[in-house]
Amino acid sequence: MQTENSTQDHKNTSAQLLRLDRLATLYVADPIRRLVGGTNQQRVPILMYHSICENRSNNMHPYYVTDTSPQTFEAHMKYLHEEGYSSIVPEELLNILNSDKPNRKKLVVITFDDGYRNFYTRAFPILSKYNMKATVYLPTAYIGNQARSFLGKECLTWTQARELQHSGIIFGSHTVTHSSLRHMPSADLERELSDSKDTIENELGTAVTSFAYPFAFPEEDRTFTQTLQILLEQNGYQNGVSTIIGSVHSNSEKFFLKRLPASSCDDLTFFKAKLAGSYDWLHALQFLTKRARREKNRFRIC
Repeated sequence: MQTENSTQDHKNTSAQLLRLDRLATLYVADPIRRLVGGTNQQRVPILMYHSICENRSNNMHPYYVTDTSPQTFEAHMKYLHEEGYSSIVPEELLNILNSDKPNRKKLVVITFDDGYRNFYTRAFPILSKYNMKATVYLPTAYIGNQARSFLGKECLTWTQARELQHSGIIFGSHTVTHSSLRHMPSADLERELSDSKDTIENELGTAVTSFAYPFAFPEEDRTFTQTLQILLEQNGYQNGVSTIIGSVHSNSEKFFLKRLPASSCDDLTFFKAKLAGSYDWLHALQFLTKRARREKNRFRIC
């Protein structure tokens, strides 16, 4: 007789097998990449995690799941360790990619959005076990001297953040309120960038140079992205990460670096394919979908 857990495992496996982006990656993109081979241009994956906890996403489509179970996260970190990956932070990444000296190491950047407390309790012990660096992006309205919650989960306190910083964790800005920035008045947008940066710097006593964009990144809206880049530069940021899918190379826009989402739905086979660059194909579909949606909305307005 199946247990409740084994039944749930079977459902999770079925969902993974029916996941179209996974099927296209493993059975189309990955074989083509292996056949054609890579380019000489160095490419580095930036992994995007959120909450390290048991998956609470219920019937959500796997593409939108952001929770990663501690077991899956440890499997990911163990694989990176055993395969000889060196974890670096965004600033190091850009220095390496812009250097004239070739770097033959297998590199990875590990990032966490939203500043959840379970980074402190679940993720950090695993990162330490496998000697991995990470960058955590904080929405400062939800980080306090006492625990606050964001989307139903407890966030870090400043005391915990300082302890993590002393242990080598890098912190960046994820705005103040984690609001959608695209249609914000310019003054409000600048406050989201500047106030979050100032708060983190005042609390942790170190410069904040990296920014993570909340929600889907509107790369198709060049007017907005140009404004955002100007404001990031004016406020002292040196780089930024986004939700654009893909890997990073020397020609990448440093304020809108692509990332690879990771969650409980990424079994090791799928995870390996993402690291290898076989998931990067999805960016073209992602961009076309955003542009089509924008044109549809424009047509409605007209």
